[in-house]
Order: sequence, then structure tokens, then C-alpha cells
Amino acid sequence: MVGVGPAGCAEQGDSGPEPSCVLGIDLGTTSVKAALVTGTERALALAQRDTRAHTDSREAGPQGMEQNVQSIIRALNECLAALPQQQLQRVSHIGISGQMHGVVFWKSDQGCRWAEGGPGPAFEPQEVSPLVTWQDGRCSPSFLSSLPLPQSHVSLATGFGCATIYWYSQKSPDFLRGYDAAGTIQDYVAAMLCGLKKPLMSIQNAASWGYFNCRSKSWNTDILEKSGFPVHLLPEVGDPGSIAGSTISAWHGIPKGAKVGIALGDFQCSVYSCLTERTDAVLNISTSAQLTISMPLGFQPPDTPDPSSAITYFPYFSGDYLAVAASLNGGNVLAAFVGMVAQWTQELGFEVQESAIYTRIIQAALAQTHSTLSVHPTIFGERHTPEQLASVTNIAASELSLGHVTRALCHGLVQNLCSMLPVQHLRGVGVRRVLGSGSALARNEVLRQEVERIFPFPVVYGKDVDAAVGAAMVLLHGK
Repeated sequence: MVGVGPAGCAEQGDSGPEPSCVLGIDLGTTSVKAALVTGTERALALAQRDTRAHTDSREAGPQGMEQNVQSIIRALNECLAALPQQQLQRVSHIGISGQMHGVVFWKSDQGCRWAEGGPGPAFEPQEVSPLVTWQDGRCSPSFLSSLPLPQSHVSLATGFGCATIYWYSQKSPDFLRGYDAAGTIQDYVAAMLCGLKKPLMSIQNAASWGYFNCRSKSWNTDILEKSGFPVHLLPEVGDPGSIAGSTISAWHGIPKGAKVGIALGDFQCSVYSCLTERTDAVLNISTSAQLTISMPLGFQPPDTPDPSSAITYFPYFSGDYLAVAASLNGGNVLAAFVGMVAQWTQELGFEVQESAIYTRIIQAALAQTHSTLSVHPTIFGERHTPEQLASVTNIAASELSLGHVTRALCHGLVQNLCSMLPVQHLRGVGVRRVLGSGSALARNEVLRQEVERIFPFPVVYGKDVDAAVGAAMVLLHGK
């Protein structure tokens, strides 16, 4: 008899010929990733493909940010085709995460077509709109201010699903008449795999759309109906970690009847893949930067949004919440600084590759252990203070070297995150350790030094942050 884990997955140490696997999928902004994970939480195989899905918006023009769903599903199929067939045949559960906030529309009875492929059947999108992503800018501040105030702890922003649906209902109502279902891109994939007539969305993704009350676990239907919102497009909502359904067909060798988890947020799954203790804080510095902590058990967010707050509360698992300081300024600021140095060098008549500049400025900063320069690095603004841009103060003639400026810039990036979620707040909720992750942190020793200087906790690096693995782990743990 084969032993079974909490989500029905045979565990590695059990008797029986072959333990079953969980497939984790992450449908990201620029790429799709798939991971096969066993009961030991070990990734057996990984595959990643760029989506190259950007497409021009017919309705919103240059403010629109849309992606071709066919391109996304093609990248997903390529990922699965790259995974070992023998292990795909052992998949019992499929966990799906993806980019939050965005919205895609489809006809519920014509959302896809199943076709025979090389390794087995796969689905191809049919009557499906482009995905309007979280980066979409069609909803201007004046348009957003004309919408009713949500009964939710989340402030509405452009790129949020409900804001985009409002925009279509007012600016292009004919567009919406062609569809009867909507969801995030990960909800679409789950609905196609399970043959759902009505899409099912997790609380995590519903909160990211706006007009969703996490306490009552319900949409603000009264507020929405009164203002002419097409509420029939809102998905059903379920708890993260629950099962959405079973696959209606074999899929790339995965047996028909495999359990499919309700689709999750990529941010929550990334955190889940590395956050093992409630006393850990997760610091991620990639293109942007986030500092995340677990809120105490029983915490409930406020009923109304606070647009001036630097902290956002994300629904997590089992009724818990994450507090997140999400900065728009991370590795992108360092990239802009390197670009500026390259441009100045070019204007002086020299050619230096940006990769060489990056290496040199880090070396120069390592030679300067301290700088009294003060750099406030928010060249991209912040969501809670969009008008407050970057500044440099306390400039002394003795601290104008590239080393001093780079050291001060790295310090400023970490300090900016700490101003959003202060160290005393971390202490107050019992944080004892910081888990450092992200590409900018991995390649920049100066940034790591400044993290260790500013945080009065041990800092641990090298924890893999992977939303696809996290989506699989959620089902392994039967969350």
C-alpha cells in the first residue's frame, strides 16, 4: 500500500514503485516556469520559457499593456514538453500561480480547443481576449477617482482587474459583450484544464483585482451593481490551497483526473517557497524590491484602504496575512545609474560596456566602507508617494568618487525599504532572521553589506525563491 501525504501525494520514503509528483506552474510577466516536485520538496525537474507575449492595445493605445494569450500558452506547452515524460506521467496534482491583478476575458463554452500533440493532448486558446496586465496604464487618476470607493483594505490602482473592467464598460462596452467569463491568466488555465463553466478564483487573486472584502470573502457586489459594473463577469471565489477540479483530459502525458489547485498569486507562492518560520522576514531585491513579514495569527486588515500607507497586506494561506513593503525602486535604480555612467562616458568620447561598468563600480564601492552622502533613490516614485522622486544630500567634496556614490546608492536602496517597514516594526512582530533573495542582491556584494549593516538580525542568502515550486509545495502540504 502506498503512503499518502496531506494532499494525496505519495511520499518519497513510502513503499511502492514510483512516488507521485506535483507539477507547479508559474505564469509570470515575462516568462513561464514549470517545476516537478516530490514529497521531499525537492524539485526533480525545472523548465522555463520566455513568453514574448507583448502586443499593442487596440482600445487603450500606448497606455495599454497587453499580452497575447496564445503566446503565453505556447510557452507553457514548451515548458511541459521540456520536462521528462516519465515523471509527467506520475503527476497527481497541479499547482498554478501567476501574475496578479491582470484580467483576461473568454467565452466559457469556447475558451479553448483540445488537440492531439507530440507527447499527448494539449489545449489551444480560442475565443479569448488579450491579457490586460498589472502594468496597464489606461486607468488615469481622474478615471479612478470617478469610481465608487471599494469596501476593501486594498487601494484601487490602474492595472487592477476590476478597474480595467470598469474602463471597458464605460469606454468600450461592445468589447465586453463578446465574453461571459473573466479571470487572471492563471484562473483561465485552471478553468481550461478542469473544464469549468464558471471560473474559480482564490482570495489572493480576488483581493488583487480590487472591490473584494477579505473579511467576508466576497465581492462588493452592491457597490459594483449600483454603478453599472458587469458583475456576471466576476468569478466564484475559494480559499487558497483548495482544489478547483480535475483535469478533463490527459495533458502532455499527465493522466486525466489529476487534481488542479485553485490558482494562486505569484507573490504569495514565491514567499511560500522560502518562508519556513513565522519569525523570518523575506527581503527580495530584483528589478523592484520587497520586504515581507508574516502578520500575527488572527490579524485582520482594515475595512477601508489607506492610500498613504507604505505597507500592503496580502492574503496568504489559512487566513493569515503578509505585510509587504513593495518598493518600485530596486535593481532598476542601479541599472539606471549604470546607464547614466555609460552615457556620460560616451558623451566624453569613450565606449565602455555597461556590464564592465557594473563590475567596476561595485569594486570601487567595496574600497569605500562608508559614505556620508545621503541618496534617496526613488527615481521611479513609490505607489504611496508617486510625486516624491530621488534626491542626493550631504554632498562633500571628499565624497564624489564613484565608490562613495555607489556605496551611498546601495545604502539608500536598503534604507528606503526600511523607511517603509521600519526595523522596530519587525522587532515588534518577532522577526529574528532576514532571508535575502533576488538577482540584484545575488550579484552585488555592496548591497549585501548594506543589508547586513542596516538590519540588526542575521541575514541568510541563497534561499531559492520560486513561485512555481511554491505553487507545488502548497498542494504537497495540503494547505
